[in-house]
Amino acid sequence: MKKAILSMIVAALPLLPLSSEAAGPVKIGFINSITGKEAQIGENLTNGAAMAVEDMTAKGFSVTVIKEDDGGDPKNALAAYEKLVTRDNVIGVVGPYTSGSANVVASRADQYNVPLLVPAAAKEEITRKGYKNVFRLNAPADVYSLVLMKAVAQYKPKTIAYVYAATDFGVSTVKTAQDNAVSMGLKEVANEKYQQGQPDYRATLAKVKAANPDLVFLVSYDADAILLMRQAKEIGLAPKAFLGAGAGYTTAQFAQQKDISNLVVSATQWTDDVNWPGAADFAKRYKAKFAKEPSYHAACAYEAMRIMIETSSKAGNASAVQQKLKSGSWNGIMGPVKFADYNGFNNQNNHPMLVQQLQGGKYETVYPAQFSKAKLVYPFKR
Repeated sequence: MKKAILSMIVAALPLLPLSSEAAGPVKIGFINSITGKEAQIGENLTNGAAMAVEDMTAKGFSVTVIKEDDGGDPKNALAAYEKLVTRDNVIGVVGPYTSGSANVVASRADQYNVPLLVPAAAKEEITRKGYKNVFRLNAPADVYSLVLMKAVAQYKPKTIAYVYAATDFGVSTVKTAQDNAVSMGLKEVANEKYQQGQPDYRATLAKVKAANPDLVFLVSYDADAILLMRQAKEIGLAPKAFLGAGAGYTTAQFAQQKDISNLVVSATQWTDDVNWPGAADFAKRYKAKFAKEPSYHAACAYEAMRIMIETSSKAGNASAVQQKLKSGSWNGIMGPVKFADYNGFNNQNNHPMLVQQLQGGKYETVYPAQFSKAKLVYPFKR
């Protein structure tokens, strides 16, 4: 009888969840736009995540990160997530980058019961569906436009035009921008949606110029951001302010185009001169390692990966990861992080966004006041 009972106990042991130490390195998935139209921004996320793995490994965490490239395509992102959770048996996933990809993957996270930590995708819907396994580190789309408009409100602009990519990020961000503009009393005088990757936007920009707006609100990824600003200069479009909703207006590549990017204002999730723990040091190490300034995408990916490694290592299985992400709190290069339910959002970090302006080829934080070391230059001038 005793032998039978002992045999039953031994047989049941493999069914018990093992600790991360006993099972070896914890396995985490990372989905990113390594190739495709958003590859330059994707490189920032790759670099930031890699630095997090290095730092956490140096602290004694044992982790294996399995990287998947979605090329910015939602179908690829979903296939990558399904592979990671069903074949690679990861217990948590960081990514994807684009809103379109993240939104599709988020819709399946509860089905597979493996937590998804979104580092930078902004479409509001991602954390408005009540998914228990979807968490977002960065501020959503409504905050991009709100913080930009607050930064210029004191100058009393009267009109606004929108130029934006026909992507989930573009459409979602402009929708919230329109709501914020109405509350500020701004009159919409032009609304131009475009398809990514076009060689010529001059006809679109000419329509905006004819409307003579005080503000031009732009939502673009990197290549389009540069081309739009170059062709805006060619046709003489010069509003009182160009407002870039993050993404392509916050990269090192954009800043390098000094003849067209100077004085462009952009919303950002992070800058290196904030007083969040380790922010300045992260920027210094990133520049030394990769010979370029980090964008906010790199910082978001770093912090998301750091949090996922720490949480997964303590949890040991996907369900426990979900519980620890829900109940935990952190403080690092992105400031205080807590995944909360508020204003219709679920598992959303209530992250404060910043406004920066390119002045002499360097991004300077100009809003809000507690983070600012430079004054906003308004109106725009070439």
